Amino acid sequence: MVITGCTRPVAACSKQIPGMACIPAGEFIRGSNDFESDEKPAEKVYVSEFHMDLHEVTNKEFNECLAAGKCRGCLQTGECNYIGARYGWRYKKDDQPVSGVSWFTAREYCEFRGKRLPTEAEWEKAARGPDGNLYPWGNEPADCSRAIIQIGEGKKGIKGCFTKRLEPEWHMHTAAVMSRSPGAYGLYDMAGNVHEWVNDWYSKSYAACGEKCRGRDPKGPCDGAAVCPGHKERSVRGGSWWWTAGYARGSKRRGNVPGNMPMEHYHHFGFRCAQ
Repeated sequence: MVITGCTRPVAACSKQIPGMACIPAGEFIRGSNDFESDEKPAEKVYVSEFHMDLHEVTNKEFNECLAAGKCRGCLQTGECNYIGARYGWRYKKDDQPVSGVSWFTAREYCEFRGKRLPTEAEWEKAARGPDGNLYPWGNEPADCSRAIIQIGEGKKGIKGCFTKRLEPEWHMHTAAVMSRSPGAYGLYDMAGNVHEWVNDWYSKSYAACGEKCRGRDPKGPCDGAAVCPGHKERSVRGGSWWWTAGYARGSKRRGNVPGNMPMEHYHHFGFRCAQ
């Protein structure tokens, strides 16, 4: 069963920011009782007005941060050991989403732009809208007309919505941002293309997180502080070109070590910023 709310007019936002979409204040249905245990329980959460980047941060945008001498901090502190797509040039075109970055790098980039990483609650509201839809476009199944995902299972799967399977499989790469129609609030690629870091520490469920994941403007365990006892992973959302349709659901969650290392933890995660 999908929990839904009443369809309502979208409230007007107090201001607009170029390159960002305004997500109006109000309640939305966060989580799900129908899928994975870490998505439970589904309940209403209030999020204040905020703005979200229209699309995932691109290589061109990220390279501007590098050119300014920023976005390498985690290499200097040892919190990460690599920045970028280990699969090479196929992932590094200007209009593709930056990938292979740590949570620390994503945070540093957003600060460079005068922004921040979204909270997990903000991200999910932006992805699903206020009424608990499964995907940014509604409740229709995810496919290649709507999102950059893998079609088919296992070793026969075709990644990135390519017309045929290629070998080696990483030759099936990410797509340019905004290559599919926008979803809720006019945002692009909230399902698929690259997984996106959010600010929160990952909890095994919203129930286990407790009050820090409920109410008004929740920020997750320890309010997202630099250190959070009992938590080692940050949350990642949105699915990607490398994973099947189920990962593109708006309530689907996963966690990963914020340094995105060592190699067994390395993933081609990207991000977008909020304000």
